[in-house]
Amino acid sequence: MSESPVSVTDEATAVFVDHRELLFGVVYNMLGSVADTEDVLQDTWLSWTARNDGSPLDGIANPRAYLVRIAVNHALGRRAAISRRRETYVGPWLPEPLVDDDGTDPALRAESVSMALLVVLESLSPLERAVFVLNEVFGYAHTEIADIIDRTPAAVRQLAHRARGHVHARRPLYEAHPRVRREATERFVRAALGGDIAALMEILAPDVTVWTDGGGNRRAAGLRPVHGRDKVVRLLTGFASRGGPKNMELRYRRVNGDDAAVLFEDESPYAVMVMDLTPQGDQVSGVYIVTNPDKLTHVHKEGEQ
Repeated sequence: MSESPVSVTDEATAVFVDHRELLFGVVYNMLGSVADTEDVLQDTWLSWTARNDGSPLDGIANPRAYLVRIAVNHALGRRAAISRRRETYVGPWLPEPLVDDDGTDPALRAESVSMALLVVLESLSPLERAVFVLNEVFGYAHTEIADIIDRTPAAVRQLAHRARGHVHARRPLYEAHPRVRREATERFVRAALGGDIAALMEILAPDVTVWTDGGGNRRAAGLRPVHGRDKVVRLLTGFASRGGPKNMELRYRRVNGDDAAVLFEDESPYAVMVMDLTPQGDQVSGVYIVTNPDKLTHVHKEGEQ
């Protein structure tokens, strides 16, 4: 006796839900946008449930591999729309931060890619980025990736080599202990919000850069990144002297796996501030500030104070 449509649908749904966390992690790391990731997952779900007239499990020996292939290819198709939006974006563009409110966000239990690394990944081609994410972050073999993106293993190895060389040239291979990074992050935030020039000069690396993403929706530091310790100190002390938002509250959170600061104005998120530290963890080499409210819709006030 054949299975009823209801039981087939329930089983297909259960399989998709079981793999949703993995799919979210892969697609988000390819796109850097929660909203676009959710759209891709919806497209993946529709492709999955439409297979074989609503019997997606028929003939599928490895549902995990099949779902990843669908999601990756939908994500590659999505890159064109994202690139068009970037062309008219006001000021620096930063990835949408993944903020862990209470340590239980399932999206953050997947492999986390730092904000700084996501910025570097933006300079790769879509295929290079897909290969890097699948290989370096999620541990897929080149032969598996070849099946996912419909390329030869030799082509995948070449894409992986180019991507890895580009990323490693711009990102340190070794990072400081998390405790050291947490302490440096808190020192920087205290100095920046307090306008402490001496402390900022000590904690900031000479070649520090600040990126502020307001998206044209909220006043940002400017239309270009601010580079160099002296300029960054002037920028941060100017912000501190203006007092920032009214009724400001500071919370320390994990953002894309790293310690970070989240500023709230009353109950609404005002800014997410992520620090990139030197490999030794003793100085801040980059500051990523997201103030665009469209990128903060998933940020909530609950969590650590």
